Amino acid sequence: PKRRFGGAGGANEIASMCWRVIIMTEHQKRKFPERAEFITSPGYLDGSPQARERAGLPAGTGPYRVVSDKAIFGFDEETRRMKLLAIVPWATAEEVLQEMAFEPLVAKPLGTVSPPTEEQLTILRSEIDPEGRVVGQGKWIEFQP
Repeated sequence: PKRRFGGAGGANEIASMCWRVIIMTEHQKRKFPERAEFITSPGYLDGSPQARERAGLPAGTGPYRVVSDKAIFGFDEETRRMKLLAIVPWATAEEVLQEMAFEPLVAKPLGTVSPPTEEQLTILRSEIDPEGRVVGQGKWIEFQP
């Protein structure tokens, strides 16, 4: 690895044991590499059936969604390949795919992410992220339908 950090802060335990893991990240090519240099938290490993179980992880666990500031991804049920499910209104599918070092599957039809309602924004800002560490940096705050 080019860089290493001191500890995963429990990320491995969460990704290993939780039934539905949602990963949040900025949409940049370096965050979507063709191949990871170092894996802190297991995803679907080689994508083969029961790969996680063979590695000693609980059945039925694994990543559910990857949410970036431009798109939402899921995983194909059979191959476990990442699949582009929806894009935000201010991005195109081409822009999203250009910022990835690999080619994901693409849902047909490709969805569009709806902006949050005022009630959802209030909950996000007051209960989930009152210090604005994540929500305060998002483009949804600037989005005007």
